[in-house]
Amino acid sequence: MDQLNTRYAAVRKHTLALAEPLSDEDCGAQSMPDASPIKWHLAHTTWFFETFILERMERDFVSFHPAFRILFNSYYNGIGEKHPRPQRGLLTRPGMAQVRAYRADVDARIARLLDSAPGAELDMLLTLGIQHEQQHQELMLTDVKHLLAQSILRPAYMEIPLPPASAVAPLDWLAFEGGLTEIGYDGTGFSFDNELPRHKQYVAPFALASRLVTNGEYLDFINAGGYFNAALWLAEGWDWVRTQNLKAPIYWFQDEQGAWQEFTLHGPQPLDLNRPLTHISLFEADAYAHWAGARLPTEAEWEYAAARAAIDSGALHPAGAGAGAAGGLAQMYGHCWQWTSSSYAPYPGFAAAEGALGEYNGKFMLNQYVLRGSSCATPPGHARISYRNFFPAGARWQFTGIRLARR
Repeated sequence: MDQLNTRYAAVRKHTLALAEPLSDEDCGAQSMPDASPIKWHLAHTTWFFETFILERMERDFVSFHPAFRILFNSYYNGIGEKHPRPQRGLLTRPGMAQVRAYRADVDARIARLLDSAPGAELDMLLTLGIQHEQQHQELMLTDVKHLLAQSILRPAYMEIPLPPASAVAPLDWLAFEGGLTEIGYDGTGFSFDNELPRHKQYVAPFALASRLVTNGEYLDFINAGGYFNAALWLAEGWDWVRTQNLKAPIYWFQDEQGAWQEFTLHGPQPLDLNRPLTHISLFEADAYAHWAGARLPTEAEWEYAAARAAIDSGALHPAGAGAGAAGGLAQMYGHCWQWTSSSYAPYPGFAAAEGALGEYNGKFMLNQYVLRGSSCATPPGHARISYRNFFPAGARWQFTGIRLARR
């Protein structure tokens, strides 16, 4: 329990550190309905511990503020009313000072509870809360990046240099025999319920690209007219492109001389052709794969191949594969989430937990696609081979990239 208490404190401290470079004004703004203000993330992650642990286990429980039960409920219908998600940026009150006080109060009460009432249920709920907060740490970085990109000032989240990527390794095709395999959580460490149960699945022989698609390779797709060739796109994707008049990835833009730039958490940068392409939708990933004479992997293929890959991580932006990546799988973790062609659906035998916590994943298993791996924004230690991320096909504000597959 001491180890869990230490981990809890470290994760909570890291969340506050992520907000440290930002002004209170930065923390209160919401750039789109899919993104949330940093202040809301700080409060919601605290709400999770208060609602699912303190309210259940603390003797003589009294909420920090009764309105917070509604204000910072995300999507748990079993808890009750929720403040509308698109209106989170309208919450000028509570201010950042009160949100920080809320975090400190709940942290102190969790510490007392750990001292007085240790047990398996508390261990399970605290571990889930820590993993939940780590998910929000990643969202904080992607949400604030989208927010800062809306300003003509294009301010940096952190004023630290982004070094150029080294020369990129050639793309190799690694062959896998396939066969009857097992995918899903293997019983080691933590998992979310959507990684269960582990089950058998047949995988036909396939080949997987040794690294992620680079900015330079995607620029070739753009220059070849990829955004104007309907034959490359899924029907819904083509409508998406034409309706929004899209011609490039979300954070790419051209300067007055026509040179391509990319907005990053380090601010605007000249487009580095050797770095992995990121912030790409499933529609764009699928169109590029068709143009390249390949396809996107299934999630079973990705997990089958990932058994031989090391878990590494980037920084605040995906790093290049480098010349040493030839001969093995590079960038499987810690750079960009990788789109698969698999719909986000329950594994055979999936069962959601009882109560409000059963809403965590299961109710979203419709009209979404699975992404695998992790990104540069994923906290260290959070990635694992069976992790299933998921987003709708048009989402591209996350650090999402492309790994190609073929038969």
